[in-house]
Amino acid sequence: MRFSPRFLDEIRARLPVSQVVGRKVALKKKGREYAGLSPFKVEKTPSFFVNDAKGFYHCFASGEHGDIFKFLMLTEGLSFPEAVERLAGEAGLEMPKPEARDEAREDERDRILRLLEASAAFFEANLASAAGSEARGYLGRRGLKRDTVAAFRLGYGPNSRTALKNHLAAQGFSVADMVRSGMLIGGEDIPEPYDRFRHRVMFPIQDPRGRIIAFGGRALDPNAPAKYLNSPETPVFHKGHVLFNAHRARPRAHETGRVIAVEGYMDAVALSEAGFGESVAPLGTALTEDQVKLLWRMADEPILCFDGDSAGRKAAYRAVDTVLPHLEPGKSVCFAFLPDGLDPDDLIRQQGPEAMAAALGRTRPLVDVLFEREWARDDWSTPERRASLEKGLRELVQRIPDPSIRAHYQRALQDKLSAAWGIEPRGPWRGGDRRGSPGGRAPSQARQPARTPGRPAGGPPGRRGDYPSPAYNPSDSLRKSALVAGELAAVPYREALLIRTLVNHPWLALDHAEEVAMMPLAAPAMARLRNEILSALSLDNALDRDGLYNHLSQSGAARAIELVERSNTHRCDRFAEPDADRAEVENGWRHALALHDRQVGLRRSLDAAERAWHEDGSDEAYARICELQAELARMSLPEALDATAGDI
Repeated sequence: MRFSPRFLDEIRARLPVSQVVGRKVALKKKGREYAGLSPFKVEKTPSFFVNDAKGFYHCFASGEHGDIFKFLMLTEGLSFPEAVERLAGEAGLEMPKPEARDEAREDERDRILRLLEASAAFFEANLASAAGSEARGYLGRRGLKRDTVAAFRLGYGPNSRTALKNHLAAQGFSVADMVRSGMLIGGEDIPEPYDRFRHRVMFPIQDPRGRIIAFGGRALDPNAPAKYLNSPETPVFHKGHVLFNAHRARPRAHETGRVIAVEGYMDAVALSEAGFGESVAPLGTALTEDQVKLLWRMADEPILCFDGDSAGRKAAYRAVDTVLPHLEPGKSVCFAFLPDGLDPDDLIRQQGPEAMAAALGRTRPLVDVLFEREWARDDWSTPERRASLEKGLRELVQRIPDPSIRAHYQRALQDKLSAAWGIEPRGPWRGGDRRGSPGGRAPSQARQPARTPGRPAGGPPGRRGDYPSPAYNPSDSLRKSALVAGELAAVPYREALLIRTLVNHPWLALDHAEEVAMMPLAAPAMARLRNEILSALSLDNALDRDGLYNHLSQSGAARAIELVERSNTHRCDRFAEPDADRAEVENGWRHALALHDRQVGLRRSLDAAERAWHEDGSDEAYARICELQAELARMSLPEALDATAGDI
């Protein structure tokens, strides 16, 4: 459902950020803001700030920044619609009504959800009855406690074709809705619909809000055609978009920073009972792309836990192909393989939770499992077979959309091949039949760009750091100090200028807090100074230049400020001086920030151009690199503030 900006703004107006955040973070009033320990990082000194007037929070420890909706999404794993619904209820607002054309669909969904809830109650009652003795015996042999059975609302579907049908009819549900919900099997070739789940232990499947949307049934008859049977696709259930136990696991996953995906319902139930409440399971099929994305909403690196047999290994290998095209920086999966022949339920019952914890502590990264799979496919003893393996790995890596992750995978897999074959590691692959490709031919001389001064042979011209970037020239004592050694000797000119302006004019940081907080800074020292400035002003927003300088000096940043002040002496830096008037400061700082953002964009373009050069080694790609380097060199000089003034 789409939400109008007006509706979202009304929620924000009724709910201060501090009220929503305060349920998770202990906040203390600091001037016009609130401060507390980061909910995203473990820390001892508060670096998390909330500003009710501007409607946002900012975490200096993690860089997270957002409003009340994003906070719930990050800390509780809610989707945006779920966060809106939760906060609208808290604000006393009714959710927008669906359009007329959607009302019939919503009515149907509501009827089916009520029908499924009635079915769950029916199964629970049957499990407790005399008819459910065999099902209770099965659960007892699996070691499940009564509290666990009740918490997961496990039940029993009696061995009858009409028991559930008659029960639901007595409660006023139509046969048509019973079929649409998946609880009955019906169709044009079936004159009399009948119960789908018969003589089975029933596992309710719930959505993120805890509503029952489907069932899984485990057969008690060893001769049943299907050991496990799921509800079919219905208006409220889409198998590939749901994880069993996700609504219970989500809060726990956010507490632990971990989510465990196992193969079956029973494994997830057993793990939860053993203390691993952050456990979920796909619904009897291979992990889907949507399920991977659900896992990433709970943890950045979910653990995919597979049985130690060949079937478990094959399931892990299938998961590799599912995950690979969706990798993002900081988002991946790792694998935990159990001892051969055991599933999580078996391992816990035979060896205890400690054995399971040990197995989860021996996870393997995705790149290792990918290489293991490809290596196990064949014998690679001949040059032709080795070339085939390298080609296959190159093709797999090309499925990774993010260029930085792709480059790291190229290097890691090349290192693994080199180690396996006992040869010196070579450079990462550059694509099929390109310079640097293992086993590939070198480009012809006609294709190689003419050698130009400063262009290294066999590599892109002027790698990062080869283009001019003016360094500061601090005194020998300052250069050797523990605070700045190796870190402040070459701070980008414009970053230092921006920071110096904030030190001399603290009001600027208050007026533009959000822009300052999000400002990209390559030098770690400048990023820390920026954070110290914002932190100091959040504690006392009345600080003037001298007061801010004293605070920064006490925090150990005085020498860094001294270095920054020495560096900015050009005539165009007048706006950064302490005596500059307010309009001059704001205009100059905004102009410098615009140039800085442009410089950051040029560096990203240079990265892309270098990757393109590695792909084809063309003169065009080389010329593009030279062009970008020249522009970056020009913008790195102080004079760029004057020379490019007309470009903004």
